[in-house]
This record gives sequence, structure tokens and C-alpha cells, in this order.
Amino acid sequence: MSNTTTVKAVPGAAAAPSEYGRLLDTYGNDFTVPDITIKQIRDAIPAHCFDRSAVRGYSYILRDILLLATTFYLFNRYNTPELIPSGLLRFGLWAVYGFLQGLFATGLWVIAHECGHQSFSTSKVVNDTTGWFLHSALLVPYFSWKISHGKHHKATGHMERDMVFLPKTREVYASRVRRQIHEISELTEEAPLVTALVLIGRQLIGWPLYLLQNNTGHDYHEKQTEGRGKGKHNGFGGGVNHFNPSSPLYDAKDAKYIALSDLGLGLTATVLYEVAQYYGWHNLLIWYIIPYLWVNHWLVAITFLQHTDPTIPHYGSETWTFTRGAATTVDREFGFIGRSLFHGIIETHVLHHFVSTIPFYHADEATDAIKPVLGQHYRSQTEGGAIGFIKGLWRSSRWCQWVERSEGAEGLGKDIVFYRNRNGLGVKPLQMGKKTN
Repeated sequence: MSNTTTVKAVPGAAAAPSEYGRLLDTYGNDFTVPDITIKQIRDAIPAHCFDRSAVRGYSYILRDILLLATTFYLFNRYNTPELIPSGLLRFGLWAVYGFLQGLFATGLWVIAHECGHQSFSTSKVVNDTTGWFLHSALLVPYFSWKISHGKHHKATGHMERDMVFLPKTREVYASRVRRQIHEISELTEEAPLVTALVLIGRQLIGWPLYLLQNNTGHDYHEKQTEGRGKGKHNGFGGGVNHFNPSSPLYDAKDAKYIALSDLGLGLTATVLYEVAQYYGWHNLLIWYIIPYLWVNHWLVAITFLQHTDPTIPHYGSETWTFTRGAATTVDREFGFIGRSLFHGIIETHVLHHFVSTIPFYHADEATDAIKPVLGQHYRSQTEGGAIGFIKGLWRSSRWCQWVERSEGAEGLGKDIVFYRNRNGLGVKPLQMGKKTN
């Protein structure tokens, strides 16, 4: 059975099962297709939850910067050979420094994310200016990310349009492991070491690869309305990235914003280079690069677990709707770090996909308000708190390897897919006969 927490469904929250056949998530739980409207969601949320305050937003930015500055001062002032003779102990303390600064900088990343959704303040100029400065300092192309991220929100859970952690189809997974589609159900368990290596690689370089070659995003660029996607594909040398104004991720009207994003990266890179020249590359590694890698780790971990879970369905073009897509997300729990340092981005993500302009400091109340409306379609995985969150990386990596339709799917139900795996976990993959010419 699923560990997902649900609340009682409201009448009319699920479509008649006969229209779709029997749909099973990876745990083997029966899945009913939600039929919720965005009006139901918005009407359930108290009006004050939509209020945005730039002053309150800047107070959190100031807090995060003070945490960064104080940590920088304390470690550079006291973690010295004169005060701490042991080189091994100093190394350990610098490791703690990198971890802490990564946490605090991730908080600023989340505030910039708020700016991109216009939930930071009522002023678009204030939002985008603030977001550009914060993200540029973290080597994130703000406007480039904002545009592609907006497309993710408009197509969450859509198998041909989603931009973030779009799962592999059975066909794609088969090609990756060099097998025929019908052979997938016969594969032996993936070695845990392989799973671990894939997980580590994703946490280390997943974010740069997403920016550089659109890893985990859709690969249907031929459908780009201005013809920019012809001959373009995800992957190395495919012409799909977040830095080129002619990338099929963008329209011609976006060019100036992509250039402005690149300018922000160039300015930050110049400052970092000057720091390295003056203070040494070793210090830059300790002060910035290691915390930067921690930020990337948290960003990938958070996003992966928001959109990857054995209970989550994905939809084709015949069955997808905005609200169904928004419901393919998961709230998790990360304790003090998640709720305070990360500004609740882990704990209130379901709400965020339904209404992304609600600021994070109202998100808990708004989440509680929409739970009765979502009923059984509200997903949360909170067992174990922060430790449970970390364990979720392994569980989802083992349980969620590709998606395919349910064996009992009928009619439109064949347009809805669920995670399956080769590890003997949960519902077995479909048995398929070998195709003949």
C-alpha cells in the first residue's frame, strides 16, 4: 500500500472508473481520474492568502543574506591554523561551512523562484529585478529559467509538453538499456550500485545538464510554433539549452530576456574570476563552488521528489487538463530546514502548482484549505520527516524507472500512464509480445 497521506474525497472529485478501465499506480492502488476545477480550488482559499508584500519578502532576503555573511565571517575569522592547529579538524569545519552556506543560498534561490512566479510582490518590475539579481548571483539564468519553468507549470504531468522530470516511456527506457520493448518485463533487477551511481550523478550534475541540454524536459521540439525546433533535440549538441536566444525553448520575443540572463551570468562569472585571482582558486572553491554544488543538489532533490513518486500518474494529450496535471505533485516534509531555510517549497508544492502566485508565507494555510477539495487526490509523503525525504530519493529511484499504461486500462485510460520498474517492486510491467513485420 501507498504511504501517501490522503483526506476524504468530496463528491464528484473522481470520474466514473468505467470510462477509463481499471488504473493502478505503482503500489497497486486503484486510481480514479480527478475532475476538479480551478474555481473550486481558488474559492476554497482565504482571500488574504493571495496578498503579497515586498517588504515582507525583502525581510526574508535580508535574513538569508545575514546568515550567509555571518557564517562567512565566523568561519574565516576562527577556523584558522592559529586557533585550530589540526588540519583534519579545519577540513571538517570547512565541510560544515559548505553545507550551511548551501542551505542558506538555497533559501535565496527559492525567493528568486517566488519572484519568477510574481508571488514576491505586486510589482512585476520589483519581482523580476530582484529575481534577476538573486539568480544571477547563484549562476542561474533568471529569465531563461523563468520562461521554461512557466511552461512546466502550464503543462505539468503532460507526456509531450512538460519541462521538468518528464519520465521515460517504456520505449525510451528500453533503448537506454539496449533492449526491445517486449524484453523489459524480463529484465533482472537493476544492481543497487547502478541505482546509486545514477542518483549521485543526477545530484551532482543534473541541474547543469538541464540548463545545457534540457535533460528531463520534453523532446518534442519539432512542434515549436516558430519552426525553431526543426532538427533540434535534447542532449549534447542538440541545440536545446537555456543560454541561446534561438533555442526552441523560446520564441523570438524572448531573445532580449535570454540575453539579459546571459549578461547576469557573465557579470557573476567575472566577479568570481576576480575573487579567484586576488584570493586564490582554493578559497573560491571553499567560499563559493562547494556551496554552489550543495545548492544544485538541493534544487535537484527537491524538484525530483516533487514530481516523482509511485502514486503519480502522467497524462497524454487526450486526458490531460491543467488541474489534473497540477495534482500530479507531492508535498513532503523536511522539518526546520524545509519550512524555515527553504521557505516551505518542499511542504506546499501541491498548492503551488494550482495557484503559483500565493507567497510562501501563506502557503501552509492555503494548502490546508484545498485539501478537502482535492480529497484523495492530495498527495503528501511526510513519514520520517527530513530523513524520510532523503530516503525518498532512493525509493523513487528504485520504484520509478519508466511509465506505461495499466494492464486493465480501457478507452481513454490507455492515455494515462504510471511508473513501473524492473526491480520487482509494486505492479509488474506489462507483458508484451514480440512485434513481427
